[in-house]
Amino acid sequence: MAARRCGVLRREARPGRARWRLAGLVSRALSGGAVEEAGLEERVVRLSVPVGEVDPLLWLAAQRPGSRLYWSARGGGFEVAAAGEADALVGWPGECPAALRKRQGLLLAGDGGTRYYGGARFDPARRPGAEWEPFGAYRFVLPRFELRVREGMRELACNLVLPRDADRREEILEELEALPLPEEELPAPRFPAPLRRSDAPGFAGWRAGVGRALAAFEEGRMDKVVLARRAAFSFGGPLDAPALARALRAVTPGCFHFYFEPQEGAAFLGASPERLYRREGRSVTSEAVAGTRPRGSSEADDRALGGELLGSEKDREEHAYVLRSIREELAPLCESLRADGDVSEMRLASRRHLVARLRGVLRPGVTDADLLETLHPTPAVGGYPRRAALAELRSSEPFDRGWYAGPVGWIGAGGAEFAVGIRSGLVRGSELALFSGAGIVRGSAAAEEWAEIEQKISDFAGILGLEGRDASG
Repeated sequence: MAARRCGVLRREARPGRARWRLAGLVSRALSGGAVEEAGLEERVVRLSVPVGEVDPLLWLAAQRPGSRLYWSARGGGFEVAAAGEADALVGWPGECPAALRKRQGLLLAGDGGTRYYGGARFDPARRPGAEWEPFGAYRFVLPRFELRVREGMRELACNLVLPRDADRREEILEELEALPLPEEELPAPRFPAPLRRSDAPGFAGWRAGVGRALAAFEEGRMDKVVLARRAAFSFGGPLDAPALARALRAVTPGCFHFYFEPQEGAAFLGASPERLYRREGRSVTSEAVAGTRPRGSSEADDRALGGELLGSEKDREEHAYVLRSIREELAPLCESLRADGDVSEMRLASRRHLVARLRGVLRPGVTDADLLETLHPTPAVGGYPRRAALAELRSSEPFDRGWYAGPVGWIGAGGAEFAVGIRSGLVRGSELALFSGAGIVRGSAAAEEWAEIEQKISDFAGILGLEGRDASG
């Protein structure tokens, strides 16, 4: 039995009425006759109803902590908040591609709307730090409940897995009945005061790491490596992670926004400008992003900074490694692959980057698991060549990246989209760890790269009052 979905109605429903109508659909889907019709083979049943003007992040904040997530596409068009789990893929390093392939059957049983959301570690071969344990080597969730916004239409949905959920009818209906549907705006969040900051590495360690990288370039062992930092902040009380995600969304237009909370008290969130890939059927798009400059304070200043980035030999070299690697990795998976124009600027609210896009047609049988396994990590977050850069990071980086710079996004039957989990932070109670990196190539200077990372974490810093807490001294 294929997945079922309530058709889109012309009239939006009030939240309370939407919940009541959805409960009726769920009750019928879990009735004895419907479950028997589904047979023994597992199938996803996705049920949805229109809902009124509800902000997905406000809805997310109202849900019970634990197993919550949020995703919005760069440039708009799709936004989802979700709570609970109808199905989950969580496992050990090396299992992710095989596990995703096994779930392809459930995805194909959907109507195109069935999606698993999640992500994976930057480096599954590295032993995970304690702060990342709730996330696993990878974690993909088919949510129990979703609030979706797509092309201006809002819907409340419930995902069922039959016949597995046949005996959980009353439990699921009780969860749906208790599902909050806020209709009013919340006041602007007030965050606790920051108390302390620590950096790993500190500036001395950072300078030494850049020096090692430059020596490796001279010896011919690497051409590029992306060194990262972990800036940890302690606050005077617990951080409201959904409120932080909402504030971050407001100041970072034009980015992918993500929030993953596998259990209460642990949330990974961010605003990434960088797409790993997007798949629509057999069509695939990827992009090479590198180089950073801030936006200018005036139109003339902004033009000057844009020209400086486009004309920078060092940034052009850094970007060329990223583009070359993605082309080399993606080409064997494609029947055709082409560059979509020349290198250009990606302009964001507070910064700009060099970007070039690649478009291709995948060979028959190529899956999202193949794309993830092949493309991640790109030289934009790892280095070039990949193996040498990863070996350098494993031996010298003094912290576990966890999901930072890993792939985050969604997978469906007819498509998928993943961003690179950069410009991100990990919230655990009253602690926040911010992660960011800088591409090191010949000609890089430690102080300049340190300052670039400070600029990259400035979105979080501005929201939380962290300005002026640079630990370089």
